[in-house]
Amino acid sequence: MPHKLWIAVNSILIVFSFIYIWFFRPHDSNLVIIAQFLAQMAMILFLVNINMYFIFLVIRKSSVRQIKIRLAKFSRAMMKWHIKIAITATTIIIGHAVINLYEIAPVIGFGAPKLVSGYLAISILLLTLSAGYLRHKKSSGFRRKFHLTTAMVFVLVFLIHMFIPI
Repeated sequence: MPHKLWIAVNSILIVFSFIYIWFFRPHDSNLVIIAQFLAQMAMILFLVNINMYFIFLVIRKSSVRQIKIRLAKFSRAMMKWHIKIAITATTIIIGHAVINLYEIAPVIGFGAPKLVSGYLAISILLLTLSAGYLRHKKSSGFRRKFHLTTAMVFVLVFLIHMFIPI
């Protein structure tokens, strides 16, 4: 049951962000529209990666053997893509940031709350990537927890950034 709730929350977040970005934050600039599209794509990729934690959580907590087996096979396949997804999403989000620094920042100011939250989100993302790299090189309980913690903080900051009005 909890995994169905998590799938619903993810789906609602994607749909809500789509509606928010395209209907409540429209722009005339083609570059800003591209930046919005890049942000949407990166968000989906980041959600795919962060959901790996919840898949592992369901594997640990579930008492149904078939669910554990199915999710273990799925997670084994997905972990092969985890780093590639993270690098792709980071590249996409850097494109989003560059466009917004070029188009939006001169208009609203480089110290606007929307941009400051973006700076913070990218900083935490870089910390998460560094923690993931260290975990990939040599896994330990501390490195696993640190990577997980920074990833969760990143998602929180990125959600705050997404919904701060310009």
